[in-house]
Amino acid sequence: MNLFLPILGTYVHHLNPVIFQIWGPLAVRWYGLAYLLGFLGGYLLLLRMSKRGEFAVPPQELGNFIVHIAIYGVFLGGRLGYVLLYGWETFVRDPLFFFRVWEGGMASHGGMIGVFLVVLWTAWKKKCAFWNITDGLALVAPVGLFFGRIANFINGELWGRATNVPWAVIFPQAEDTTPTPRHPSQLYEAFGEGLLLFTVLQLLRRTAWGKREGVLSAVFLILYAAARITSEFFREPDSTIYFGWLTKGQLYSSFMILGAVVILWRKKLLCKASS
Repeated sequence: MNLFLPILGTYVHHLNPVIFQIWGPLAVRWYGLAYLLGFLGGYLLLLRMSKRGEFAVPPQELGNFIVHIAIYGVFLGGRLGYVLLYGWETFVRDPLFFFRVWEGGMASHGGMIGVFLVVLWTAWKKKCAFWNITDGLALVAPVGLFFGRIANFINGELWGRATNVPWAVIFPQAEDTTPTPRHPSQLYEAFGEGLLLFTVLQLLRRTAWGKREGVLSAVFLILYAAARITSEFFREPDSTIYFGWLTKGQLYSSFMILGAVVILWRKKLLCKASS
């Protein structure tokens, strides 16, 4: 099966986002499969950590915890984040836009805020260690980010800026007239936010510093933001650009770095106070 067809010396994207149709807008899509693989991979990793006593949520409660993370954190938070941060004008004109999730539109920053709120509620209700939970989720989140970005590529969305690099891809969804080779920025993000971030955090957790509560959470925020800010230079920017170059994704990611600095600073103060 040819995933790409050669045009003008490069490749044109012809991947079908639908695996098979069910009825009307209902279909099994690669995007949904990506989410499933991300949650399954995260669940299995956390289950292993939980059985070893490394994760505060016990194995018998882990499934329910992941369901809450998925529904209220990732899906609801991600969709709300997209509507508020990127699609507000469309939502005002068409409120039903919020429910048409099959058309795409999930914001990773919104999903992270949603997950944070779910963890905060879980830690309070179950009297679990908040930082232990966030550190565990930081270790497995890159799995979902990786599959999510691969799904973005399959969907032909969030395409890159025009380029003449040998690996450029033509995305017909992005073109009005002349086909333009573009950066496959979705794959750059899959590597940076997924594979690279996962590898660094797994190595860091084995160090003495990485075992301190809150460190993995803070490093995740910093490295994810750095990867996102970098990849945005290769990705077609949103309609709103600040100062002539700063995209919305870069702006929102900069707040993550600020949050990570606050975490590291506060944890350092707490350690000094208790010593």
